[in-house]
Amino acid sequence: MSRAKYFVISIVAFFLGTSLLGAEGVDPSAARLIDFGHGWSITNSLLTGWATSVVLVALVLWLVGKPTVLPSRGQAVMESLIEGLRDLFEPIVGKKAFPASFPILVTFFVFILVHNWMGLIPGVGTMGWGHDIDGHFHITRPLIRPHNSDFNGTIALALISFGAWAIIVFKFAGAKVILWDLFGNKADRKETPGWLYPILALVFLLVGVIEVFSIAIRPFTLSVRLFGNIFGGENLLHGTGYFFVFYFMELLVGLIQALVFTLLTSVYIGLLCNHGDDHAHDEPGRSGEAPH
Repeated sequence: MSRAKYFVISIVAFFLGTSLLGAEGVDPSAARLIDFGHGWSITNSLLTGWATSVVLVALVLWLVGKPTVLPSRGQAVMESLIEGLRDLFEPIVGKKAFPASFPILVTFFVFILVHNWMGLIPGVGTMGWGHDIDGHFHITRPLIRPHNSDFNGTIALALISFGAWAIIVFKFAGAKVILWDLFGNKADRKETPGWLYPILALVFLLVGVIEVFSIAIRPFTLSVRLFGNIFGGENLLHGTGYFFVFYFMELLVGLIQALVFTLLTSVYIGLLCNHGDDHAHDEPGRSGEAPH
């Protein structure tokens, strides 16, 4: 096939987003565009992530411009978005940890949402290098691939989420409160029979061990959930030729998965940091009784 024909096919694939890939599915691993050797390379998903991030930053700067008391139309849009997200996250993480948590939560939501929807843009996954099979051009190395359809990308997001959680909870809750929340005996001595209290202490200790394990696997569960939904949606769209019903379904899935990832991160923070006044007596050091 001539270079001119390859060029025409790529242009058609870009504007139509059709299944020139065929229904054979999408390779789960990202294609290496530039290989530096020794495990270092630039993949198509990494390149897409960088390019999209630059566009996002430029778009926000262009919309907001120089902030003014009387907001411009772009600034009003951004303020409305931030205000809506603030009303969503502040009751979950608590007022104490909210100022430190909000920037990372907003970044997660916007970044994940945009990258989830990247696979819906015509040309993503249908432009690149390949070969002709039975008169059809099959892409073997796409130029553009959604960042969140690469497991490496979702693992990176989950690790950042876990690291931010650890920093915030240790800063605003403290090691003493964390240990008490995990392993402390939450039973009330005055309302618990004396013989039962030590047994409950052992039960809470075992529950704490299980909770530590659940905390340790959070990066895995966060990354797998996001990757599985986006990668599965990418396969579905390519396999059905971007059928409009599935296309709009993936719009909804992309929004839901961005919310789920961000809300779970905020819930993890709030579980340790969002203690109201009615919980103050449960925290060690806040009452006259030492934790058991």
